Amino acid sequence: MRRALPLALVATCAVLAAGCVTSNPDSSTKAGKAEGTITFWHSYSADSPEVKTLREKVIPGFEAQHPRAEVKDVSIPYEKLHQKVVTSAAGGTLPDVLRSDIVWVPEFAKLGLLEDMKALLPDFDKLVAKTYPGPLETNKYQDRYWGVPLDTNTRVLLYNSDALAKAGMKKPPRTFKDMRSYADKLSAKGVKLFADNDLTGWNVAPWIWSAGGEITDEDHKKATGYLNSPASVRGVKLLQDLYDKKQIPRLIVGSQGSKALPQGLAKGDYASLLDGPWLYPVMKKQYPDFAMKAAPVPAGPGGSISVVGGENVVVTKSSRNKQLAAEFTRYLLSPKAQRAMAEVGQMSVLKDVDMAAIDPVYKSYATQLKTARPRTPVPNWPKIDDLLKKKLQTTFTDHGDVKKALDEAAAEIDTLLAEG
Repeated sequence: MRRALPLALVATCAVLAAGCVTSNPDSSTKAGKAEGTITFWHSYSADSPEVKTLREKVIPGFEAQHPRAEVKDVSIPYEKLHQKVVTSAAGGTLPDVLRSDIVWVPEFAKLGLLEDMKALLPDFDKLVAKTYPGPLETNKYQDRYWGVPLDTNTRVLLYNSDALAKAGMKKPPRTFKDMRSYADKLSAKGVKLFADNDLTGWNVAPWIWSAGGEITDEDHKKATGYLNSPASVRGVKLLQDLYDKKQIPRLIVGSQGSKALPQGLAKGDYASLLDGPWLYPVMKKQYPDFAMKAAPVPAGPGGSISVVGGENVVVTKSSRNKQLAAEFTRYLLSPKAQRAMAEVGQMSVLKDVDMAAIDPVYKSYATQLKTARPRTPVPNWPKIDDLLKKKLQTTFTDHGDVKKALDEAAAEIDTLLAEG
């Protein structure tokens, strides 16, 4: 799961006004051709198959198309990347191109660090029409697109069919109604229907949206009337009711003592959970005899809606070679580059890349992505996320009133949204 680090407040705007510079002074553009040198920051692990493919296939492929161009990639640990970007903006040492967590894009755009991608790419609309809508929307802030989707993921229902069979269920829960009826039957067998490890937007939003609720209005200006609507309350209340009946482990409120998600699912203590495709290699390594299965997020009145994760690629304002940076961004979104990275586990944002043909486990994720939605794309999302988590943790732990908690959260979120 990708999540933003705490915001670091620095005098970025003042620095930008003075003019940030790139670390590639030898970049140049001649006769309309993209050439020169650019730097690309990312958080692929230094010894991962992703970075190996990037360096041995993707970058060489781009440079073959642009013989007078050079891309210098720099790997920075994910947990340090956000702070590195903010600090580098203040010091005038931003890269030309950045692989950014999707939830950071609005913040970086507000700080004035990013280029408008529509302005850089004349064929932007045609280019992104091939991508899933959810990942694309994570690049939008104040009606402008500040990047393009690079890789994506979502959460689906992963389940233990043997655990379900203990209570006579041959299929996973498909609806909210199934969740409640299955939970009661499984409790009698000592099995918890569902498990999760947090109450952030990443964890709760699928239930709110599937219930027909919203976190904010369409313009992301107001949470009151949306986050605390009857539909949104219904989605959160489903989780709280299951928790109150001990049909969800206390892990969801951060309590220790419960089995970790992989162990609980593999051992049959938990019948299901929501998670991404990264859980498959974990299960294969730790529990090779366990056959994990996948299904859509259980549907409520709003349908079966999950949450979008992943990364975007952005061009910084301080780049001295924006044409080359834009061309590299275009190449990263090409079928050739997307397929190369998909083959080592990075889920493609292109609808035409058949992820299931590369690995069958992606079939459920590709289907879920058709309706998956992004977390609210605003600069203050990390603060909103933390506020929502704390309100719900207290409410669940104290067996409190969900409506009251969401009323209070919505009022505080309105203030954060008003900050832009």
